Amino acid sequence: MSDTPILRTARLLLRPWRQEDLPTYAAMNADREVRRWFPGALTRQESDAQAARLQQHIAAHGFGFWAVEATGIAPFIGFVGLQHVNFAARFTPAIETGWRLSREHWGKGYATEAARAALAHGFGPLGLGEIVSFAGVGNTASIRVMQRVGMLHDPAGDFDHPALADGDPHRRHVLYRATRQDVR
Repeated sequence: MSDTPILRTARLLLRPWRQEDLPTYAAMNADREVRRWFPGALTRQESDAQAARLQQHIAAHGFGFWAVEATGIAPFIGFVGLQHVNFAARFTPAIETGWRLSREHWGKGYATEAARAALAHGFGPLGLGEIVSFAGVGNTASIRVMQRVGMLHDPAGDFDHPALADGDPHRRHVLYRATRQDVR
């Protein structure tokens, strides 16, 4: 992954994954509050498999959900980046921006700062015309990040996430979109 770009912000480094990230990632995925908007916590094996899939996306496409390092504070705080949406919906095919951080790093503006860097990379070097993001309707923290970076809600695109079962209270998702002109 030596050709994978590394993105830098004032406080963060978005970089390829390292083997030493996996225990912290597993602890993050075992935290039910971090996984509140997902079907449940992950075992170590499930977490490692997910990290491998994220790394495979980066290797295949040159971008993905990068590991995030808080420079001088923590060597791994979660992931942020861009990824191909891996399910069919009215808005796919599409590239999404997404994030997941360890709980101790919430509320510091890291997700917004890293998402801005990912969007700049998507609209700059990658030349993307549009990037989407989505979250469960009650996930106000993620929705606020989308709004802060300039993404716009597309109510007509709101959808039931196909990976979540009928009756799952988190199934309904809001869709946000951005073009180069939208982001700030």
